[in-house]
Amino acid sequence: MAANSRSLFSADLAQLKVTLRQLGECAIEMLEGATEALVNQDYDLAEQVRKRDNLADALDEKVDEDCVTLLALQAPVARDLRIIMGSARIATDLERIADYAKDIAKVARKLSSEDYFWPLEDIPSMAHSCAAMGRMSLAALDDVDEDMARKCAGMDHEVDARWKLVREQLIQHMEADPSRVRQAAQLLLVARYLERIGDHIVNVAERVHYMATGELRRLDVE
Repeated sequence: MAANSRSLFSADLAQLKVTLRQLGECAIEMLEGATEALVNQDYDLAEQVRKRDNLADALDEKVDEDCVTLLALQAPVARDLRIIMGSARIATDLERIADYAKDIAKVARKLSSEDYFWPLEDIPSMAHSCAAMGRMSLAALDDVDEDMARKCAGMDHEVDARWKLVREQLIQHMEADPSRVRQAAQLLLVARYLERIGDHIVNVAERVHYMATGELRRLDVE
């Protein structure tokens, strides 16, 4: 690759990373906003989160377009190729996180006008863990840091454990009092969305590990 061409490629690759980072920040901020809306029963905030999904979709499309352009015009190899291919896959996972955050916001809107029968401590705790994982995955992505990626993936065990606890508790409430079934089912959905968000963040971490090492492997079983 000629020097001038290489310089242009490096600039385009840097811009790809910026757009991917923007998508990640958007997704995590949507998650945090949706959780706040649920806890505080804030209908307006939930609606703001829902509408912000349009930005996440646009950023996802931009990453995809940039990846295709870089592959078509520059024919990258080795680490550069891994970064481009990994970025495309990461964007898909980040967009799915934004979708789940939007779904949580929809539940927050539904439940904004009724009293909770159950304290929401475990659900916000799950969300906080997911947000922390998400920000760590983005930091790992910034530096293509395989060690940080592994550490991030390992945090998913806490999210999974909390999901099992919340599921058991809500099912018990539904069995004990049929009047709680509708709300409990909605909260169960939120917990499930958070568990899936954790899985998508693990996917991001695994792609960062691939960028750094060229090795595709599951990190959440270590």
